[in-house]
Amino acid sequence: MTQTVIADETVPARAAWSRVLRAGQTLTIVDLEGNQAVDTLFYDAHDTTRRYSAPATVAAQGSIFLTTGSVLRDDAGEPLVTITADEVGNHDTLGGACSQESNTLRYGHHTRHQHACVENFLREGARHGLGKRDLVPNVNFFMNVPVDADGTLGIVDGRSAPGKNLALRADRNVIVLVSNCPQINNPCNGFDPTPVRMIVTA
Repeated sequence: MTQTVIADETVPARAAWSRVLRAGQTLTIVDLEGNQAVDTLFYDAHDTTRRYSAPATVAAQGSIFLTTGSVLRDDAGEPLVTITADEVGNHDTLGGACSQESNTLRYGHHTRHQHACVENFLREGARHGLGKRDLVPNVNFFMNVPVDADGTLGIVDGRSAPGKNLALRADRNVIVLVSNCPQINNPCNGFDPTPVRMIVTA
């Protein structure tokens, strides 16, 4: 079946992006240059108190990693979006979003001025009436966070590559809130943030 392109936009390195995705529409995220982390949150477009829940998603699918077939759920366990295609095969649910505070703690006070994902979420989320109290643990698409047997998390070189993509189908009307991660202090972006492409089809 032929798909109609509703939107086709490039999100610059380090920038934020958002859109209301209508039920049944598909968002394809393309990692244009590879090894870019795309921090993402989802909210019910009609009731933003119903938002992405990492615990509900992980518990329902029995895995901490996301790939084709994963259903991203809200706090009540209801579907928000479903991953319908994935060329990478492993997306993070645990690493969270960088912030000016976490950068300072992890990498030193000299990083305090660096722009971070939380600031992107706050600026872009304000367009939808979202504030700091609405931020919850996010998905990190394309980010590689292996977990050792003792529970230790790592942030290591990504598994993605130029042009790799994944597709998400909206299971109801959702706000998609993205920070195209500006992190330069760890390998999540290969120490070099790059642009991504957002294609919405129906």
